[in-house]
Amino acid sequence: MSTPAPPSGQDARTRNELGGTVYGPSIMARDIRGDVHVHNLTPPAPPPPGLPPSQLPQPVQLTGRTRDLEKMATARASRVIVVTGQPGVGKTSLAIQWGHQVRGDFPDGVLYADLHGYAPDGPASPAEELARFLRALGVGPQHVPADLAELTAMYRSLTVDRRMLVVLDDALTAAQVIPLLPPSPASVAVVTSRSRLGGLVARGARVIQLDRLDDDAALELLARTLGDDRVLAEPYAARELVELCARVPLALCVAGARLAARARWPISELVHALTHERRRLAALALEDDDMAVRPALDVSYQALAPGAARMYRVMGLFTGVRFDSGIAACAATVAPAEAKRLLSVLTNANLLDDAANGQYQFHDLTKVHARELAEQHESEADRAVIVRRMLDWFLASAGAASGVVTPYRSDLNPQLRYAPGEPARFAGPGAALDWLDRELPNVMAAARLAVSQGHHTAAWQISDAMWPLFLYRGHYTERLELDELALTAARAAGDAAGEAKMLNRLGLAVMDLGQPERAQDYYGQALAIWERLGDANRIAGGLRRLGLAAAAGDRPADAIELFARALDGYTRLGATRQAALTLSDLGDMLARAGRLAEAIARLTEAGDLLATEVDPYNQARTLYRLGEVHEQAGDLDAAAGYLQRALYSMRDIGSLKGQADALLALGGLAVRAGRPGEARDRYADARQILISVGSPRLAEVTGILTWLDQPDAP
Repeated sequence: MSTPAPPSGQDARTRNELGGTVYGPSIMARDIRGDVHVHNLTPPAPPPPGLPPSQLPQPVQLTGRTRDLEKMATARASRVIVVTGQPGVGKTSLAIQWGHQVRGDFPDGVLYADLHGYAPDGPASPAEELARFLRALGVGPQHVPADLAELTAMYRSLTVDRRMLVVLDDALTAAQVIPLLPPSPASVAVVTSRSRLGGLVARGARVIQLDRLDDDAALELLARTLGDDRVLAEPYAARELVELCARVPLALCVAGARLAARARWPISELVHALTHERRRLAALALEDDDMAVRPALDVSYQALAPGAARMYRVMGLFTGVRFDSGIAACAATVAPAEAKRLLSVLTNANLLDDAANGQYQFHDLTKVHARELAEQHESEADRAVIVRRMLDWFLASAGAASGVVTPYRSDLNPQLRYAPGEPARFAGPGAALDWLDRELPNVMAAARLAVSQGHHTAAWQISDAMWPLFLYRGHYTERLELDELALTAARAAGDAAGEAKMLNRLGLAVMDLGQPERAQDYYGQALAIWERLGDANRIAGGLRRLGLAAAAGDRPADAIELFARALDGYTRLGATRQAALTLSDLGDMLARAGRLAEAIARLTEAGDLLATEVDPYNQARTLYRLGEVHEQAGDLDAAAGYLQRALYSMRDIGSLKGQADALLALGGLAVRAGRPGEARDRYADARQILISVGSPRLAEVTGILTWLDQPDAP
């Protein structure tokens, strides 16, 4: 679809000037002869208007940290504050409390990331956290880059003039943190870590070393946790308990919760139990400097009923971030209602934390504790079964979600060893897509675990089931990592069909990143496998994908020939939907080659075939293409009709990109028809959508709107 250009013919002495706000690259020239090609420019768009991000977790009541809060207030002038100390000393609580106190000083919002630096499943990658930050700042998931350098550049461009607070919790190294630091001199970052992060100190960061509580503050925390007068009644036992817990807040809270649940227990009873447990600390070696935490966790664990104790051990083998009662029920082989009850017991014992959406999560120390108990009390064979049950739950649930979002898929055939009694269920496509989005970090952790333990088929099939999420919402960073992992897994499994499917997935991923040459290589490898396997349907699909790569690489003749071969294969097989999609692609390429009558015939045939299929997106996409071709042919009324229908359909299915494409096409059509008021409305509506999805076309559309506001605009 052509777009109008402002009037030419400026005076030869015209000066090139750039003013106002410019997002991304610009090109200035006096005279241009021939074509200008600009590649791989993806300027970040400003976020849509609305509330700034506010990601801080809820604060907890602090005890004995007044001076530390004052130190943070002084240290903010450095712009980067590192809060360091031993595990369980309260670094996270201090950072969050201070963040809530000062968030009013940061009108552009507060970002928060748990970097899992010392978690058993390894640290979070800066690329994943940057992608999440960009989405929180208003960049559409489908426009978030995959490369760390590009992610960092977009993040810095979006925040360079903002006043923000960024809290980065549980960092492992300075390298993990540096890409996440805001560049604005008016912004502040708070980093918590068990180490001093010398790389940040060298860059000017201020370090606050958080020590254990003093005696009075520790006693106050214990008394507040108990909620009764036992500290006053047993002052000597209370002080001994405080020392056994080494005045570490985590240990005091766990011990206090243990006592609070047993109102008749004297403090001396717990003191005796902790003293006895200290003889067996070597079996729970977490770190040399957190000796007080282990006996408190041991005592709380031993107070659990057998079912709750086993649930604690079983979920210690979970490698993701958060989990719900569904996967817990599957892993522990109990009914869902019983799983919810057992998880509630663990939460009340302060061995689990409540999270959003009915989920749960471990504190990193309790997770290590639970995992080590699993290694002690569950046999190697039993642990392997538990892990496989978790993988099968993800595989079954992601497959169910995929089936709801893309019901036309017939190639999902998960190979389950332990089919879940109740996998996740979904009310509709929106709920299924939201579940896939929310569970993506857990799914990626599950896929990594599957590969590490030799469950290669499960690993690539989990990736395959996640396809609808990437189709509709992008997530380019995670998608590329997961697809590459899945390809490795399929090859390790010796599964030729799985390998070919994952090669196709990688081809689609790099196509979306603007790399048609890499896509062609992946598609070619996949096609060779399908030909060796003799799968006629997949061979036709491989030809179509090579056609898409040729089209993206500006080789229309090759694309037309490949689409025609694919169409012939699908027609012979009677594959109606695939034939229709190929007809639509072929029609689009014929139009680009100037063969308009043939293009209209092919696209009309595609639309007729798709009318019998459950595929609203491609139905709307074909209407859009028919509108484009009719405009090229000069039939503006027919073009407007097709484009309007495409717009309505894209709105119905919630495709923002599809709506923007249709609005821009209708705007250009209105300009050609001499209706500038209508054109301006269309472009303005499209501009709002482009802002929300972070489209690189934003500057182009803004320029057209500026031109339409000029007195001499048509």
